[in-house]
Amino acid sequence: MTKNPWLTVIGLGEDGPDGLCAASRAALGAAEIVMGPARHLSLLPEVPARRIAWPVPFAEGIPQLSALRGRPVVVLASGDPFWFGAGAVLARQLGRGEWRAYPGRSSFGLAAARMGWPLEHTGCFGLHAAPLAQLRPHLAPGRRMIVLLRDADAVQALADYLVAEGFGTSDLTVMEALGGPRERLTEARADGLADHAFAHPVCVALAVAGEGTVLPLASGRPDGWFDNDGQITKRPMRALTLSALAPRPFEHLWDIGGGSGSIGIEWLLCDATLTATTIEPRAERAARIAGNAARLGTGRLRVVEGKAPEALARLERPDAVFIGGGLSQALLDWLEAHLPSGTRLVANAVTLDSEALLTAAQARLGGDLLRIELSATVPIGTRRGWKSSFPIVQWSHVT
Repeated sequence: MTKNPWLTVIGLGEDGPDGLCAASRAALGAAEIVMGPARHLSLLPEVPARRIAWPVPFAEGIPQLSALRGRPVVVLASGDPFWFGAGAVLARQLGRGEWRAYPGRSSFGLAAARMGWPLEHTGCFGLHAAPLAQLRPHLAPGRRMIVLLRDADAVQALADYLVAEGFGTSDLTVMEALGGPRERLTEARADGLADHAFAHPVCVALAVAGEGTVLPLASGRPDGWFDNDGQITKRPMRALTLSALAPRPFEHLWDIGGGSGSIGIEWLLCDATLTATTIEPRAERAARIAGNAARLGTGRLRVVEGKAPEALARLERPDAVFIGGGLSQALLDWLEAHLPSGTRLVANAVTLDSEALLTAAQARLGGDLLRIELSATVPIGTRRGWKSSFPIVQWSHVT
């Protein structure tokens, strides 16, 4: 990194320049231009630098900033710019030697200090531009979370969401203008927040409570979590399939023949670094997959409406592939010809025709074949008996 980058990113708190370190003050004093949200600019004393309000949406400010390259510029951000802040976005756009950063006190740290919560055991969520459903996998009695919200109206939206999901008895501590002279804390239950008004900026410390349904941590979640028309990889088979796919951090999945999207969604629930694309030829199912993903906090699932293999050519290359529908010799041939070496491939077959395709593929290419037969108890008059499901053949192969 160079000694004198042209850009300095400064984390500014609600106490304005009073909380800045000496290096931040020096950078402000030497700046020719200061960019930042209007609220942050209003906290500064009179400085000789020209002030530019950062536009909304945020991305529109990047070209303006880039046009100032080479001049001494300060960008103001909230608290710690590298914790759900603008710092990471700017760092991706600029060369490492072009910028330096002086983080301020983070809202998460301030909120944890007010609550007396150990931050390492507290969920931290930045939902300025993300849906509240990102909280859904984490909602369980006893959980503690700190949630940054885009504006005052989002506080009531959060409370309404918790009530709708069955966690209306959760305790909320709404924190406004943390660390500044306007700081205010309001305590209420989620189901009793309707009469309160708040001012931006806000974050909420949330202690989850209630009788809402908790999403299990293990793969093979109950089928009821996924809206479907009957086309779904059922819970026990889904658990076996995720085990065979063996997700690892930062990997990408192709889920071919998505149905309800359950495989792609459960893949994403394994780790926040995972990505996935579901390919589904039927429009109504594609829409259902997107709805399931959004509701379960995995809206980053990409849903492609199309038929494999035709729809695969322009997709990001995968680390793992699951074929849950649309199995054909043409699809297997395309995958053999185009998948990178080392890609994990898992395919499930129910019909004799599909089973024959997988048996032939395994004989030619290798891999493992697994025949799975499941039975469940059903009433037989006044007694009970076993009812068998169709056997499923699973082929697992590394290209």
